[in-house]
Amino acid sequence: MAFAPDVLTSVGGYPGDDYLGGQLFRELDPEKRLEDILACSLWLKNRDDCTGKIGITGFCYGGSVSNQIAVRLGNDLATAVPFYGSGAGAADVPNIRAAVLVQHGALDTRLINSWPAYETALRANNVNYEGRIYNNAMHGFFNDATPERYDEAAATEA
Repeated sequence: MAFAPDVLTSVGGYPGDDYLGGQLFRELDPEKRLEDILACSLWLKNRDDCTGKIGITGFCYGGSVSNQIAVRLGNDLATAVPFYGSGAGAADVPNIRAAVLVQHGALDTRLINSWPAYETALRANNVNYEGRIYNNAMHGFFNDATPERYDEAAATEA
């Protein structure tokens, strides 16, 4: 079972155009976006046809959300697989109970430079995690709709 929330629902939903969608996205309160995704996660977990074990994955902003939901849900999340998203803050990492599989491109300097601190916090708090760094891959390496960033070998391995 999978569920992909549209954080733009409160403003009419995804308009079918990435530029317009980005404009609407920026208008939303960041905390409201996160709260909406958190509510969706709990809705899924509490469905009668769900085993009660849920996971989250996301890309870019969604990768950051994956880390934040791991913090917020604690024992209610089984796994998080963030792709090139910002890690959780060190003070929040003790709340993570999910297994975490972090995916970064080695050429994504903004995020790869923040990875060591996140990894240190994960390790210090005994979080079950793995960090995968893909050589010669950049931010967005999994997105085959952006040929300038897509890295088939890294995406296949990830």
